[in-house]
Amino acid sequence: MQIGELAKATATKVTTIRFYEGIGLLGRPARTTSGRRTYGASDTDRLNFIRNGRRLGFSIDEIRSLLALADQPDRDCGEATEIASRHLADVEERLRQLGALRDELAAMSAAGCSAKTMAECRVIQAIAGPTA
Repeated sequence: MQIGELAKATATKVTTIRFYEGIGLLGRPARTTSGRRTYGASDTDRLNFIRNGRRLGFSIDEIRSLLALADQPDRDCGEATEIASRHLADVEERLRQLGALRDELAAMSAAGCSAKTMAECRVIQAIAGPTA
């Protein structure tokens, strides 16, 4: 298939496919005599893997490591589990930070603002933080 067909089959923009090729996540495709890129089922599978990994929030480097592991089917999966565990810890930390942010914003919103001017607005003052 050609790049447009791969893009459609995987719901991926052509520019994204080229980007993944450029950084080495997707291999360089075979080319026709006229220079058009051609792709096969393995490219579709690999691109779907990349897209699913990105959807789950894995970094490019994490996906690169997971792909390298996946390319060695007889290898122990312990390293993949370690990568997923580290990623889970990162996600849990971000959730903790978002929870704190939510609480802070809720407190600011609940306090409201009875000021008549922005110079006296408690919401703006809370965002600005303490003054020296």
